Amino acid sequence: MTLENGAIRHMAIFTLKYPKDAPETEQFLEDGRRILTGIPVVRNFEVLRQTSPKTDFDFGFSMEFASQADYDAYNAHPDHVKFVEERWKKEVVRFREIDFVNV
Repeated sequence: MTLENGAIRHMAIFTLKYPKDAPETEQFLEDGRRILTGIPVVRNFEVLRQTSPKTDFDFGFSMEFASQADYDAYNAHPDHVKFVEERWKKEVVRFREIDFVNV
């Protein structure tokens, strides 16, 4: 799917403090999907598992926003802020964020 002009694809790749196949890992991924897709400006949300030997991150969340304003609204949304404070900061041991726009 082609990213629309002006839209942003936001990706967070990460490793959790739990083993990849632990029930806690599955719960974190499920909760992330449920909570973050509940934010109205989030589009095309995906939970991804890493398969490449070229990186040592295990998972990814990928989503799109129609505009910078929508991305800013997502970052400030109470559900996102709560997820970051109560789950992300406690359960993610390392991560990278990448934001793309179409050129």
